[in-house]
Amino acid sequence: MTETWPVAVLGATGYVAGELLRLVAAHPHLDLAAAVSESQAGKPIGETFGHLAPVYRDTRFSAADALPDLLAVVPRMAVFCAAPHGAAAAMVDTVLNQAAATGTEIRLVDVSADYRFAGAQDYASVYGHAHGAPHRLGEFASGLPEHVVGTPARHIGHPGCFATAMLLAAVPLVKLGLIEDDLFVAAVTGSTGSGRTPLATTHHPVRHSNFYAYNPLGHRHAPEVMNLIEQATGRRPRLHFVPHSGPFSRGIQATLQARLTSPVDAADVRASLAEFYADAPFVSIVGGTPRLKDVVGSNHAQLGAACDGESVAVFCVIDNLLKGAAGGAMQWLNRLVGWPEHTGLGAPGTGWI
Repeated sequence: MTETWPVAVLGATGYVAGELLRLVAAHPHLDLAAAVSESQAGKPIGETFGHLAPVYRDTRFSAADALPDLLAVVPRMAVFCAAPHGAAAAMVDTVLNQAAATGTEIRLVDVSADYRFAGAQDYASVYGHAHGAPHRLGEFASGLPEHVVGTPARHIGHPGCFATAMLLAAVPLVKLGLIEDDLFVAAVTGSTGSGRTPLATTHHPVRHSNFYAYNPLGHRHAPEVMNLIEQATGRRPRLHFVPHSGPFSRGIQATLQARLTSPVDAADVRASLAEFYADAPFVSIVGGTPRLKDVVGSNHAQLGAACDGESVAVFCVIDNLLKGAAGGAMQWLNRLVGWPEHTGLGAPGTGWI
């Protein structure tokens, strides 16, 4: 299928939304129909995202009430939802109701947490509030494209950025039976992972030249990761996760450690990882330890491994805004529509960002 699809981005002013808009501009089969933002409706996209001004010179943000008219004149539409956790569920429900009323075919990928859990109670127990559209959960599947065969649902809830890095490292080890059931992960994220709204923890004088853990052994991505490991492997290991804030803008470096079920060396682990991801266009296995600057600015992930005979450490680096959010979402949309998964995502990392 090579026809052009119109695409709408909901919650279009955050960092992930900016990356989605950038990817849409370079995608050969997508045409931006609406960048929805109530707070910036009517204002040029280039005022919020100066780097996008050259490709969206005359394009302005839309209010949500413009969507029904757009849906009424197209047979199909792709939708990305980049609204915040808690707000996305109801927004998605509204769009799907509007599409049903106009007979418009929709393929939607949500990058919030609202459609990552199969059950409303599971979501509420992690996020502390009721789900905004529990009747829609059955229409969504969650998981990384590398770990899910085919198109398991009409719509996708993309895993979080920390979750993406952890899953890429953990799933092959668990599925191949290489490790025991306790996973220890320390991961560091850049400040863009905290979103566009300034917070005390992302204020530049606090973040610059600083490094610290937060929510140790209690981060909300842990239940999500354990659910998706179980979904992909049939096993549910125990995850002990300590996230850290790093003094940089983009990227995640995750180190996973576990005890081996039998002695192997690092070369064996790398060979197992390479075979597992042989058909995954965005996952590479490297010797030594992977570096953030080799993937930041791209949808690529790199994995490395080390062993001491009793335990293994697997290292994963990704761009949190791309492979961990917008790029992974685009992978899913490509698959949902029937395009090659790498379409519009081939750019390498920037190297010196």
